[in-house]
Amino acid sequence: MNDPSEEGDAARKALAEHPSDEAEKRRQYVAANRDRIRELNRLWRSEHLDRARELNRDSMRRAAARRHREAEVRARGRERAKRWRVEHPERRREYQQRWVAENREKVREYYNRYYEAHRDEVNSRAAARRDADPERTKQITRQWAERNTERRAELQRNRRSDPEIYQSELEANAAARRLKRSLSRAGLPPKRIHLATAAERRANERDADAYFNDPSRPEHLRQFTVFAESLTEHMLKNGARMREFAEAYVSSRARVGLPPVSVEDVVYARAIEIVAERMRRVDLLTGRDVAAAVRSTKAAVLRAERQRQFEGLVRGITAHVHSNRARLSLESKMENQARVRVGKPGEPGESLVVWLAMREIVGRVPISSLSMEDVRNAVHIARLHFLTSSQAHRRAGDDQTHARWVGR
Repeated sequence: MNDPSEEGDAARKALAEHPSDEAEKRRQYVAANRDRIRELNRLWRSEHLDRARELNRDSMRRAAARRHREAEVRARGRERAKRWRVEHPERRREYQQRWVAENREKVREYYNRYYEAHRDEVNSRAAARRDADPERTKQITRQWAERNTERRAELQRNRRSDPEIYQSELEANAAARRLKRSLSRAGLPPKRIHLATAAERRANERDADAYFNDPSRPEHLRQFTVFAESLTEHMLKNGARMREFAEAYVSSRARVGLPPVSVEDVVYARAIEIVAERMRRVDLLTGRDVAAAVRSTKAAVLRAERQRQFEGLVRGITAHVHSNRARLSLESKMENQARVRVGKPGEPGESLVVWLAMREIVGRVPISSLSMEDVRNAVHIARLHFLTSSQAHRRAGDDQTHARWVGR
């Protein structure tokens, strides 16, 4: 079997002498003898494996060199084009504008094709541009609306052509008018609604995603919960003692001429330090977390102090009424007589007794955390205690009288 390289040389020589005829004959021969050519090539490769591999390597080297040359040519062309664009920005811009103007349909097709393939990415980039400059976005929207009044009206008509949408808008408008009239008749200000823009809604969604998808969030919440509960428990248990220490510390600072500080700040700074030292982990707590825990603790301490003062006032009134029942009853009768003389209506004796007792002990019982409503509630509860005890006292007197009559 002949060497394919020699046959190839002969074929190339004949092709050079008669290019059109030889090429046509070769195409016809190849088309008519594909299987035979394939079999001959396979047999020659099996008999001349080393030569076939050498020819294959040569072919691959030529192909690699050709690709390398083509890549260099393309790179040089790109570099020349880049330099030209940098050196002639105006001509580049004019060319782009001219090409776009001459190929509107093609540009629209390119854009639609890219948008279909990258819809989410395009929308996210557009939303990011709008969010980066909301004022510019509002201005563009307003200008578009001014330029396209008819288009806006058409869009609104198309939207309201749906009976369900139109009916829902009518009902919403009617409900808003009824609410406005009701608030006006009641002397209340109109309802205030903050309309969140799309940029604000997207920002809120990003913040929510960052908050709820944070893998450290469960541990963060655990640390905050334990810290807040421990701080509240510590202040409820040791608040009075720590306040005495803080007052002494502030006084000592004032004596040596240091700047004044708040007693509350000293108390809670020390409490935070103590609670943080006792906890196992506080590495995820932030300054906002500590401030929120302090606010929660202050509210809990205030509620506890308010409840303590309320119960102390009720006990004080009740005890004072029981200890001075006769005197307070006499004074309540005198008070009612004085009210009748000046033309005022009288009050039930039990109520006057309780109010007189409250006025007498109010200077001795702490009520700094109580409101007037709390004081009224305390007086009401003390009055109920007084009525209950009075009824029990009357029943005991009736039983004694009945026993004496029975004994006779």
